[in-house]
Amino acid sequence: MNTAAKLLIAMRNNPLDWQLAQLQTVASQNGIDWRHDGTSHYVFIRSDGKTLPVPARRPIKPIYIKKFLELIEGA
Repeated sequence: MNTAAKLLIAMRNNPLDWQLAQLQTVASQNGIDWRHDGTSHYVFIRSDGKTLPVPARRPIKPIYIKKFLELIEGA
């Protein structure tokens, strides 16, 4: 089991205290692109065009982790 798979399982079990670098790792392993053009949000982009903006400031609220998991599972 690779790091991204372990992170994904841990996110499902506990949506608190995650960093953007961890979301980027999981996204990359699941074929989801992301961008940050110097704005206040990182945008995760699925291949079908569905997007999820996540605020760049920390801590990331649990609702964003839950929506991120939905984005991953729908990919």
